[in-house]
Amino acid sequence: MDEICLIIGGPQGSGLETSMSILGYAFARKGYWFIADREYFSNITGRHSYIHLCVSTLPVSSLRYPVDILAAADAETIFTHFDELSIGGVLIYDKGVLGKKLEDIPSIEDTTRERIAGKIKELGIQPTVSSIVNHLESSMSVKAVGVDYQVLLRGLAAKYTIDPKLLSRYVSGIIVAMISLVLGLRKEVSQDAVSRFFRGRPIIAEQNNALIDSIYEMYSELAGIVSLDTPTARPGKLMVVTGNDIVAIGKIVAGVRLQSYYPITPAADESFLLEKYQVIEADEGVIGPIIVFQTEDEIAAVSSIIGASLTGARSSTSTSGPGFDLMVEGLSYAGMNEAPIVITYYQRGGPSTGQPTRGSQSDLLNAVFAGHGEFARVVLSSGDHVEAFYDTIDAFNIAEKYQVPVIHILDKFLANSLVTITPPDPGRAEIERGLLSSGGPNYKRFDSSKLISPRAFLGAKDTVMWYSGDEHNEYGHIEEDPVNRIKMYSKRIEKLELIRKELPLEKKITLLGHDNPDFILVGWGSTKGVSLDAIRALGKEGMRGAYVNLKLLWPFPGEEFRSILERFDKEKIIFVEHSYGVSLRHLVAMSTGLIIEKNIAKFTGRPLTREEVVAGVKKIIMGETLRVVAFHGA
Repeated sequence: MDEICLIIGGPQGSGLETSMSILGYAFARKGYWFIADREYFSNITGRHSYIHLCVSTLPVSSLRYPVDILAAADAETIFTHFDELSIGGVLIYDKGVLGKKLEDIPSIEDTTRERIAGKIKELGIQPTVSSIVNHLESSMSVKAVGVDYQVLLRGLAAKYTIDPKLLSRYVSGIIVAMISLVLGLRKEVSQDAVSRFFRGRPIIAEQNNALIDSIYEMYSELAGIVSLDTPTARPGKLMVVTGNDIVAIGKIVAGVRLQSYYPITPAADESFLLEKYQVIEADEGVIGPIIVFQTEDEIAAVSSIIGASLTGARSSTSTSGPGFDLMVEGLSYAGMNEAPIVITYYQRGGPSTGQPTRGSQSDLLNAVFAGHGEFARVVLSSGDHVEAFYDTIDAFNIAEKYQVPVIHILDKFLANSLVTITPPDPGRAEIERGLLSSGGPNYKRFDSSKLISPRAFLGAKDTVMWYSGDEHNEYGHIEEDPVNRIKMYSKRIEKLELIRKELPLEKKITLLGHDNPDFILVGWGSTKGVSLDAIRALGKEGMRGAYVNLKLLWPFPGEEFRSILERFDKEKIIFVEHSYGVSLRHLVAMSTGLIIEKNIAKFTGRPLTREEVVAGVKKIIMGETLRVVAFHGA
């Protein structure tokens, strides 16, 4: 097989993220590509969580169902995901849960329990783990691999004198070992990945590697029962990163000097990585320092970066929907005072607290229009991890060149997905700081002789400047004269047309896929990967597809967008988005006059999968419907 997908499930806090990272390192070392999504509840521990991972001999950018391997840390995982396992797949489970009944699992929500019970009843089996395992073996030709977790854990505890209360932490090690074994990975590859992940904690690494030794010896007959093809060409160096990681790395390369944040899911991990690398010692010298500042709230977070930016420091903050809402007054202040700041906006399920650990793209219009009054801002989106790196650097360049706030809008799917990528090239990163001034007597911070006023920094010698939330004149003094109002207000807003005109096409919009398509998918952000993979899958069935990847969402590149889509039959166009309203359709209609009804939407908080897009495209182009609402995922 050139691609294998799997689910690892268990209670939140049981080490699933560790399993994901260790397997990722092992796959990368062998030259495989992978993508892994982490789905979890917003509580700290206990509720059901799972990793959905696909590994391939070729670059892969999306997830699919059914999966080939289901690895269960507990009974709840089996009840929740048993019907997502493919015919002939492999189930890895703990023999100790065979007697568990559906009614014995208190953490399952009532609605979910009823839905699972309905599926089980339709199959005519009992609501027990043992009955489900028997069904999978007899009706689905599944290879059910029962492992005695407690025997393995007791053996480990005896060897290393581990407190029995801590043994549950090592279940993830059992799962990593079993998955590696059934995929035919040499144990040395997995052990190297374990040592890499636990570097600095050699005892933990040793204990987990001892588990791998035991499992490879006890279950040797299972080695390679799921055959993953050998990569035909080694890709060279690979990075294993999340979206949070790559944005943080992009900020370091961009020269950020202040990152503020108030902890919020799924944005906080970005700041945690920046804290880890506040000062970097490199061959070229010391990089940094970066001040990473945890504030008392989001209002303070945005206010602090505005102040830092006025001193000349590249400054940013990261947040998600509820935090961004609190930042809006500061955003308007930055717009009024032409302050170059960057807000990294990771969308999650709303409204209100909504689904704090689930994904969404429903905040598009919030990013574009939030704020009182009219002012220039730029909204950039990234379709994948590599784009996110370069877009992060572009965000700072655009902010400083045009002296506007820039919102880099991403989502939980990209933030929390762990992937292998070819390392981005920092040499491609150009730093552009815009028009600068040394100031001096009679310095006009808001000189209206040009749209972009030369910028002096607070503290410049013999320079006085004023920053007010009120309307002001060229010096910054409060002034409400109507002539001055027209001049200053227009100066700020007309930057939008300048930005739209000067940004190169590839930073605004790209067309990917077939030149003469049977259908055209239009999207932004993380729908890029799943759309392109769906296009490739449909191509094998003789259907030609293309994807319009919108990167600049505001100011909207209406002329370029129209020129691309007017080449094709309007009836072939399908929007793809993680939201109920498919907000991009409304932004397009407002900016271009084009009304497009056909769309594939998903708003469960779970990522769109490849087969959902494939099925949605088929239904729409066959004329069965104008709209498909996808819902797969536990």
